[in-house]
Amino acid sequence: MSAPTPPPRRRRLLAAGIAGALAASVCAFSPAAAVAADVPAPTAHYDMSHAGNALLDVSGNGRNATLTGFTDASFVDAGGDAVLRFKNDGYAALPQGLVTGADNDFTVEYTVATQTAANQFGWVIGNGVGAWNTTALGNHVFVNPRSGESAYSNQVLSGIRVKTGTSNGEVRLPAGGGLNPGFTTLTMVGSGSTLTLYRDGQVISTVSHAYSLSSIVPASGTLGYLGRSLYTGDALLKGDVTDVRFWDSSLTAEQVTASQPSAAEKSATTQALLRGDLLPIIKGANASLDAVRSNLTFPASSNGVALSWSSSDTSIVSNTGVVSRALTSDTTVTITATPASGAPITFSVTVVAASASADLDAISLASRTTENLPLITKGSVDGSAITWTSSDASLVTPTDPAYTAPAVGAADPYRGGGIVERPAYGSGDRTVTLTAHATLNGATLSRDYTVSVAEHARTAPDAGYASAYFKSDSDEKIYQAATSGNDFFTFAPVNGGNPVITSTADTKGLRDPYILRAHDGDKYYMVATDLCISCGTGWGPAQSAGSLKIEVWESTDMVNWTRTNGENTGITINQPEAGMTWAPEAYWDDALQSYVVFFASRKYSDASHTNTDNLYARMFSVTTRDFKTFTYPPATWQDTGYARIDSTVTKIGDYYYRFTKNEESGAAGTLEAGKDIFLERSSVLTAPTTSSNWSADPTKTWQLTDTHMTSLETGQSGEGPEIIKLNEGDPNNASGDGYVFLVDNYGAGGYRAFVTTGEQIASSSQADRLSQRSGWNVRPAGGLPASPRHGAFVSVPQSVLTAMKNWTTIAAVASTTTLEVTGREAAASVTAADGGDVAGTVTFAGGAWTTTVALVDGTATATVPAGVTSVTATYDGYRDGLVTTSASAAAPVGSFAVNATAAVRCVAGKGQVLVTIANASTVAAQVTVSTPYGTKSVALAAGATSSVAFATRLAAVPEGTATITATGPAGQSHNSTTAIPAGLCG
Repeated sequence: MSAPTPPPRRRRLLAAGIAGALAASVCAFSPAAAVAADVPAPTAHYDMSHAGNALLDVSGNGRNATLTGFTDASFVDAGGDAVLRFKNDGYAALPQGLVTGADNDFTVEYTVATQTAANQFGWVIGNGVGAWNTTALGNHVFVNPRSGESAYSNQVLSGIRVKTGTSNGEVRLPAGGGLNPGFTTLTMVGSGSTLTLYRDGQVISTVSHAYSLSSIVPASGTLGYLGRSLYTGDALLKGDVTDVRFWDSSLTAEQVTASQPSAAEKSATTQALLRGDLLPIIKGANASLDAVRSNLTFPASSNGVALSWSSSDTSIVSNTGVVSRALTSDTTVTITATPASGAPITFSVTVVAASASADLDAISLASRTTENLPLITKGSVDGSAITWTSSDASLVTPTDPAYTAPAVGAADPYRGGGIVERPAYGSGDRTVTLTAHATLNGATLSRDYTVSVAEHARTAPDAGYASAYFKSDSDEKIYQAATSGNDFFTFAPVNGGNPVITSTADTKGLRDPYILRAHDGDKYYMVATDLCISCGTGWGPAQSAGSLKIEVWESTDMVNWTRTNGENTGITINQPEAGMTWAPEAYWDDALQSYVVFFASRKYSDASHTNTDNLYARMFSVTTRDFKTFTYPPATWQDTGYARIDSTVTKIGDYYYRFTKNEESGAAGTLEAGKDIFLERSSVLTAPTTSSNWSADPTKTWQLTDTHMTSLETGQSGEGPEIIKLNEGDPNNASGDGYVFLVDNYGAGGYRAFVTTGEQIASSSQADRLSQRSGWNVRPAGGLPASPRHGAFVSVPQSVLTAMKNWTTIAAVASTTTLEVTGREAAASVTAADGGDVAGTVTFAGGAWTTTVALVDGTATATVPAGVTSVTATYDGYRDGLVTTSASAAAPVGSFAVNATAAVRCVAGKGQVLVTIANASTVAAQVTVSTPYGTKSVALAAGATSSVAFATRLAAVPEGTATITATGPAGQSHNSTTAIPAGLCG
């Protein structure tokens, strides 16, 4: 079809499920100017209209491409133009017929905007997908809009290849520069032995070759791809595509010019897409631009387009986005973003008046808490100063008016408020009323919040260990393992070896899981990196434009995990200037009475991520009390000018000990080896680190105590260090102070372990380094989870260990109830099979009499009324159902009693104590008499009397006491004392 007069510019956006055929040929863009040459009809035209998983061919030839990995949300409307947003998440498979191998003549034109300099292909035609230097990787012709290869960095990379054996055989067009700002149209024309590349209708590169298209075009099946390379090691495309056309013929230079969308049309699409991209960035934490309360974000660029910003009233919104909170009435201003090319984009912004009420509205406290409460002292909306009072300060502390921030480390963001003292296990929850007093612009508003403080949960001795991990760059799911008992080196997979958590949110990848037991032992928290390398994300983009989220769950049984935020998404804890959020871990801070979460990240100069300096990884930290809300922005925790990642922490005595990986490829100042682990200590968990220093003061920063710790048997060093204290009774813990230090030997596919002690770790110094002692050796392989990558290890009680191995919820622990009766006093003791806490009630019963008594420290007592001759005790359990009920044997109740008197008589001038005992019971008794002069036992029949004598060898016997202990059949007992009078002999 020739097109001397182009149709009007039209684009179509089709929702999923609308399968209406596009019968007519529709041109996405009109030519840039009056057509000087007829342009033949394309063999296929993809204007990014879609229906379901079909990328529709609007040429009328019916050659729809097949989409993989995209959703309807991947397609956006940019001022009437459909744009497919490739985000390393999908590609389109091209059908046969677009280009044939009958000759070497073809043309492919596509309009794209991207700033990602990774090896991510725009389009490729070829006959096989495979690994480099394998026969599976086929011959191909391709255009990559931006290359990450050093020789072509940020350049358009294109060329042709025919393999010979395993050789490359690739002929590339010379670098022709990068893309123009906004959308660029790239056209490749093949004609005979020549490839010509055009940028926006202008030739930028040409090359000659000796290959035949017949050796490249596959005979059947998929012709090639949009957004995917034939090399399986390449990442997917990250960019925006608006229009793709194929011809099975060579367009002339005039026809290429005529086929181009106009600069004005591309600018309009760029502008519309810019507006859509900028809106969520600008508003940031604000719900909309019609109700702005917090500062706006003005990025220096978006999608490669440089921007400058201005405000119509800088006293309300500055040119850098700072919003005034001194307004007493809502005020509207105009914000203008001016691209380096193209028309300005304006946004109407209404800044609402500051209100303490808005800050109070934003406070959300859990209705029932097991953790300290985040009683904020600055409003999250308008910045009110907030103080808290408590109806019961012994249950939840109020804001401390005299709070003073520490000289070192992070200040308590809650200024002493919100610290919870939970009721004892078995005593039940208690309710407290907390009142927030918010002051803003001289006015104070108050509001009450009612919270139920949960009783302490049941605890039991640790009886084993659990682990969580991912497996590889191609298996980014969370797996778990558990030990067979209380021996650390007996791990085996649980859940049948299947993944425990598979992500369907965010990047859809989970790496580096870390499990932390809650400070009170109730539950376990798990945090993980939101990263999916197997989804096509390259390591470069993962560090420069990676996730700002962490994925967070909680569990009481290590089997059932739920998101702490109640949503199927991670939690953003990092800042827009950050490049990634890697390997999050957490530890309890005694000073802050909060958890500190720390992670590795790059930090750019601003949210545009355009600078290339100071991009080494460093460690940042935030605090949380509930793993739902986190302090913001992250504080710089470790920044020595060298790359650091993968910190893990334990506390021994008064010091925190931190193992971290030196991510530099070589020495990093004092750190003598790259890609290896080093050890530091500090008495302040959040103390900043600005250098690796053997002589640093550990009360003010972190002191280096060891380096180059983990050269392994493979000759490699490790990453992802973990440290765990061994349980009491573990055969690996002979000293009682045992620890296992683990390091991810990623080159060998798993963890390696070192067994040490807390004393050994704590005593390490420059002069006597832990890693240079004779006992610091890698334990022989075995007993750890199979092929675990960067994961976590944690101690668990028997109930959790059993639940994990059976992969079920926690089952009730068996109990035993024993009963002792003394006279008419009955005492029942209840013990659990796992040695853990027991709460609840015991019911005593005899004849028609019953009474129910609460357990105190595992014991309940009752007085049996007269007339009851036998009694039983039944443990009724507790409302949590964690310990089974049990009953005692029946015990007789009677007047089992022994009477005793003591006297002093003289024998040969020396005093002798004579104790007379009478069995007043109807059953026999075994009686023991204890005096300061000795102990004697005697058996007494029912109603019998007997005496026992004790020589004192004293002429003057002082007053004293004799203790009588008697036992009868069926557990009957008697205890009493009698006075020994003073006596004088001689």
